[in-house]
Order: sequence, then structure tokens, then C-alpha cells
Amino acid sequence: MENKTSKRVLIVGGGFAGLTVAMELERKLGRDPSVEITLINRENFFLFTPMLHEVAASDLDLTAIVNPVRKMLRRVNFLAGEVDQIDLEQKTVIVSHGFDHHPHILEFDFLVFGLGSITNTYGLPGVQEHALTMKSLGDAMQVRNHLIAHLEEADSDCCEKKIESLLTFVVAGGGFAGVETVAGINDFVRRALRSYPHLSEDMVRVILIHSGPGILPELEKSLGVYAQKILSERKVEIRLRTKIESFSGGAVRLTDGTMILTNTLVWTAGTSPNPLLETIPCAKEGGRLLVTEFLELQGWPGVWALGDCSAIPDRLTGKFHPPTAQHALRQGKIAADNIIASIRGTEKKRFDFSTIAQLATIGRRTGVANILGINFSGFIAWWLWRTIYLFKLPRFEKKLRVALDWTLDLIFSKDLVQFLDIRPSVVSRPEAHPSPKSKALQPELSEPVPLGTDFIHLDDSLRVFDRARINNKKGDAFGSSSDSARRRKPVNQ
Repeated sequence: MENKTSKRVLIVGGGFAGLTVAMELERKLGRDPSVEITLINRENFFLFTPMLHEVAASDLDLTAIVNPVRKMLRRVNFLAGEVDQIDLEQKTVIVSHGFDHHPHILEFDFLVFGLGSITNTYGLPGVQEHALTMKSLGDAMQVRNHLIAHLEEADSDCCEKKIESLLTFVVAGGGFAGVETVAGINDFVRRALRSYPHLSEDMVRVILIHSGPGILPELEKSLGVYAQKILSERKVEIRLRTKIESFSGGAVRLTDGTMILTNTLVWTAGTSPNPLLETIPCAKEGGRLLVTEFLELQGWPGVWALGDCSAIPDRLTGKFHPPTAQHALRQGKIAADNIIASIRGTEKKRFDFSTIAQLATIGRRTGVANILGINFSGFIAWWLWRTIYLFKLPRFEKKLRVALDWTLDLIFSKDLVQFLDIRPSVVSRPEAHPSPKSKALQPELSEPVPLGTDFIHLDDSLRVFDRARINNKKGDAFGSSSDSARRRKPVNQ
């Protein structure tokens, strides 16, 4: 009877927006037995994406920026699975779960979309097949392992002819993700060279490709110019007003005809909404779900869309709110309040928010930032970046781990360990049994031999050597040259 009357809230996606909704609902409705809250996410952890490039650059341990969902939510149901289908009319969601991907059909009264976005390579030849991306924790680890593997191979004498392609690293995209990634790669590779005696800095090329006239277009032009100047001083080549045309896995071709020999292309130049949104029968803007000022889907009351998968009109600018983490956090809180308002029949809240701060690190204790309209650059901007994001990182345990990693990074060199998923070699052979010949060679003793007795093989026969009898002679040492020879004589008689 309780299941029929309870209100079922279903949240799909555990990013900044989805997790915030779940945490707010747990805080305000977690003890209400008439409300059932369920979060669905592919991974069982929340990834703090602003610090992702620091994992790729070996500044942070991979577990430092992820939080287990089950430790963050105590009164919210959690299902680790892949959302396959959403039916708004029937109010059902089909989720594949487990090793065999068996389906679960979940019903809902209120639904929250927080599916985020995916990487888009725009159909460029070879990019999807060969390029690395920076979207998930697995991506960051793959980039890190890729960099170390190339340093290891380049240090070998047998790879002199491939040295250019091994030590040339290209990043596509001059936004926040691309700039922070290229800065992290540049610092990591150049600092790691001291551990590779056959490599030098003049062998390394780090290149940033950007289609626009300047990097970091989200910030004021002066900050973009400063970032470009610092990166150039640190030997990062920046190619503006050009794009990637193709990538073969061994060379990058640019739209201006330039060919760059490299095995490494990190793609940060494009994202698209989750493909599952194409099946949702509602108004869209650029593939994203168009919502009202209350964050509800137009024409579908009781259904909310947040974060990267939503298009939210900004009443102040007449455009749409940018898909940033700070917006997603505020959207999550407003959506949670509006879900509670729908359950209780109270007034809903509008979403109104203006960007507070935009920050980026450009490597080696340097950054750029705009906070409340004030520009910062250099060390102070880098310090603000670390301070603000450390504060935003969930759970004290993770804050402490990150702070400790950052402190140790000031003292020790970069960690060059590859995290490879390689299974050790095994064999499958029949169980070994003693052969008849080996059994025949085993001696049979007529009587038990006391402990401390040595056995000596001479002329294919076994002789007993009584060490205790010899050691009883005062002053003798077992193994001395002349005495030892005399002691062996009686044994041979």
C-alpha cells in the first residue's frame, strides 16, 4: 500500500547537477517515508572534473578526485547501470545492469535529466579511432599512461628514427579543458626528462591547436593573451585559426596543409549532448532539452533537465546559461526545491544565476582568473584556483588527500609509474608426479638418522656425515682446509 501512495523521484545521471539534486532531496526528504528517491549512474562514483587534468599530469592520485556515491548518499537508492530508454508517457526508465546487462524497468512520478554530454569528433578521419580524450577518469589515466609509455620507448636506442613522433604531443582545443591539459602535459613531460638520460628538452614538442583567434575565449582577451604568452615562454607551440583535418595515429594533418608527425593527439575540441536525448519528444535547442525558467521540460510537468543536457534561457542576457559546474550546482538545488514544491503543492522557484568566477591553471604555479569581474593572473590566480576548487571538492577525506598530494608534489618529482591492466602470465600443465627412475634413485635407510646429520653424495652412493662428532673437538672449525681434508678421509674408507 505504501508503494502505491509514495512519490517516486528518479534521477538519471550522477554529475554535478544530478548528484546535487539527490543530496538536497536526501537532506530535506530523506526521512519522509512517502517519498522514494533513486539515482541512476553508470559509475558508482562522482568525478570532480575540474581536477581531471591534474590526474593526467601526475599531480594527483587517481582516487583523490572521485567520491563513492554510496558514501555521499545514505537515504537515497542507488543503481549502477546504463540508461537505455526513457518513456515520458508511460513514466518508465529502462536500465541495463550487471555483468549480463539485464534490464530493470523503473517507474517514476518525477524525473530529473542529468545525463551530461559526450565527446564529439565531428566525423574527422581517424580522430575517433586514434585520438585520446579528456572526459572521464579512464581518459585521464590513459593519457598519463600514454605519456609515460612514449617516454620509455623514446629513451631506448632502437627508437632513434621514431623520436620525433614519440616526443611530439598535440592537443586540439583552446578552451579551458584544452589549455589546462596542454599545460599539464608540458609540465609533466619536461619535468620527467631528468629520469631519462637519453632524452633532452630540445627533442620535445608540445603543440596546441585552436580554431579561434585566441585561446581561452571564455575569459577576457587580456587573460587569454597572458596565458598564450606564458605557454609560449614554456615552449608550447600555439597554432591559431587552424583546425585538425585528420589523424592517422602517426601524423596530424591541419587545415592549413601542415603535417605534424606525432603518435599523440588529445581531443578537447568538441562535445555534444547525450544521444539518448534524441529519443525524448520535446522541444530542443542544439540537441539539448529546452526547459522553462523553473527548469521543467516544456510540455512535460514533473520532468526536469539540468546541466549539459539542458538549454536554460537566461532572462538577463537573452541567451542560454553556459554548461558549467557552478551553474549545474545551483540548478540542482533549484530543481530539488521545485520537486518538493510539486509534491507539497507550493510555489516553485525560478532559476536566475550569473557566473561568479572563471579560472584556469596554465601550469607551474601559474593561472588566470576572473572573479566577480576582477582579473587575476600569475601565482595569485593559481592559488585562487586551488583554494576554490579544494573547497568545492566533496567530503573532507578527499580534500585532505588532495591537499596532501599537492604538498608532496612541491617536494618530490613526478611519479612515472604506469597503471597497466595486464594480467600476469600463467601456465596450464598436468600435475607433476615423480617418475619411476627418480623413485629408484631415492635411498632407503636401515635406521632413523638423528637431527643435525649431514648427507654427502660420493660415487653415486649416500654416506652419513656426523657433524656433532667433529664439532666436539675443541678449536676445530668446520670447513678449514687441512683439518677438513682429514675429516673427510674416514668417510671415504
